[in-house]
Amino acid sequence: IRFLKLIHNYLTITTTNNQKKMNIHIIGGGNLGASVATGIAKFSSGHKVTVTRRNVNKIKHLEDLGIVLSADNTQGIQDADVILLTIKPYQVDLVLAEILPVIKNKIIASAVSGLSIDSLQNKIGADHCAIRIMPNIAAQFGESATCVSFQENHAAQGQQLVALFQDLGTAPIIDEKLMDAATVLAASGTAFALRYIRASMQAGIEIGFDWQTALAISAQTVKGAAEMLMEEQVHPEQLIDRVTTPKGCTIAGLNEMEMHGFSSSLIRGIKTSLKQIQG
Repeated sequence: IRFLKLIHNYLTITTTNNQKKMNIHIIGGGNLGASVATGIAKFSSGHKVTVTRRNVNKIKHLEDLGIVLSADNTQGIQDADVILLTIKPYQVDLVLAEILPVIKNKIIASAVSGLSIDSLQNKIGADHCAIRIMPNIAAQFGESATCVSFQENHAAQGQQLVALFQDLGTAPIIDEKLMDAATVLAASGTAFALRYIRASMQAGIEIGFDWQTALAISAQTVKGAAEMLMEEQVHPEQLIDRVTTPKGCTIAGLNEMEMHGFSSSLIRGIKTSLKQIQG
């Protein structure tokens, strides 16, 4: 198994090194855009990254990573291989009206919630390629779950985006009809996971820890659990069984949580978030 892992790592490094170095133009330097830019600069070396935002002073720290900042959405955009839209839905038409007159044959990848590939393709015209992505802010740590959707005639361009975001975490290709669900599970899911960690920290304080120690233990425990799942690729219940002994404290705690709706409330929260997106 160890040998196979070494071969996998070698192939991954070789693929990354052979990946085409791109000029990436990110329009929208808010939390998501800045996180993606940071992740690319740190974990996908060789790409040139430009981030635009009206007030660049709020993201000046990105310059320390070699990222170019501009208040002009069109600055250097003619040389871009990929344009990422990390903006609000109401900004889409204004931004496209600004950039379309000065670009040709570009890959335009949208992280705009609710904007379908067909709708974006109609807006940008047949000369450009519309891709839909949904990263999350953990991209800055190389830990984003970025879902990617594209049409069959743009498979080659879609794979370029997959390769890029695989450097920033995982990048599954999904059916576009699931993109709203992906937004909730991967993007909103970050907040849901953090809320669990906060609750665990609060419980830790109640049972005797100071908040810093409780937070450190809770966060590392969640990280460890996730690492086990990613490494072993098994159902969570199989790992739960390893730490759940007869008449033990773990099963007692799990049963108490379930009696108060732990799993059901999380499921209901995710489904409610999806309904909010879909209107």
